[in-house]
Amino acid sequence: MIRDGDRVAVGFSGGKDSYTLLETLVKLRARAPVEFTVCAFTVDQGKFLAPVEPFREWLKERGVEWTLKVDNPSLRLLTEQPDHGCDVCSRFRRRAVYAIARELGANVIAFGHTADDFCESFLRNAMFTGQLSALPAVTYSRKRDFRLIRPLVYVTEEMTRGFAGETGAPVIPCGCSLKTGTVRRSIRDMFAEIEKEYPYLKSTLLTAMGNLKTSRLLDLRYLDLEGGPEEAEAGPLAVLDEPAFTES
Repeated sequence: MIRDGDRVAVGFSGGKDSYTLLETLVKLRARAPVEFTVCAFTVDQGKFLAPVEPFREWLKERGVEWTLKVDNPSLRLLTEQPDHGCDVCSRFRRRAVYAIARELGANVIAFGHTADDFCESFLRNAMFTGQLSALPAVTYSRKRDFRLIRPLVYVTEEMTRGFAGETGAPVIPCGCSLKTGTVRRSIRDMFAEIEKEYPYLKSTLLTAMGNLKTSRLLDLRYLDLEGGPEEAEAGPLAVLDEPAFTES
C-alpha cells in the first residue's frame, strides 16, 4: 500500500477509526523499510458534534502536519437539502478531499475504513444495488493522480474502539454516526444480532471477498458453458469454525 517516497495524506475525521489509522501510520513511519511522510487533513462538512480545532495542538505533539478545511458547498447542502443522502455527501467530500490532497502535495490518500465497513459495503451492494462488490483496499482516483488506500481492512471497530479508549484519544464523533432508519444502520443492527451466535461473521465475509468462485455465480462472463472440470468445494461451514484473523 505504501511505497518509498510516498507522501500519505490521512483523512482524519476525529473518530476512533481515523485516529487509530493515523497513530498506526505515525508509528510505522519510524520503523518501515521504506521512507514516507505523513500528513493529516479534516473536511468539515458541518456535521461534527463538537469543535475540531483543538486537534491541532494534539497532532502537533505527534509531529503531524494538519490541514482543516471547512467545505462551504457542503454547508450550503445542509441548508438547501437537509434530507440529502450519504451518496450526495460522499460526492461533495470526495471533491474536497482531492483538492486538499493536491494542496498538500500528497500522492497517497489513506482512509480509516475498517473490516466492518468492508463487510457492510459488501452486503449493501449485494442487497440494494445488485452488485458483488465492496470497498477496494488499494485503488486509484479516476485520473490516477492519487493512490487510495484503506490499511484497516482487517481491523474491526471493536479493536479501534478499544485502542482509542486505552490511549485516551480525544474522539469527536460525526452526527451521521447517530442516524437511525438508514440502510447502513439496518445492516449494522443485523450484524450485531447475527454475531451473537456467529462471532466470526466479519472474518468469514472478508475471506469470501478474497475467495471468489466465479463459476458458481450468475455472471455470464464467467459461467462455464462447455462443461469444464468441476471446482473443488469446501464444506458449507468450514470457514465458520476458525477466524481468518484474530483480535489480539
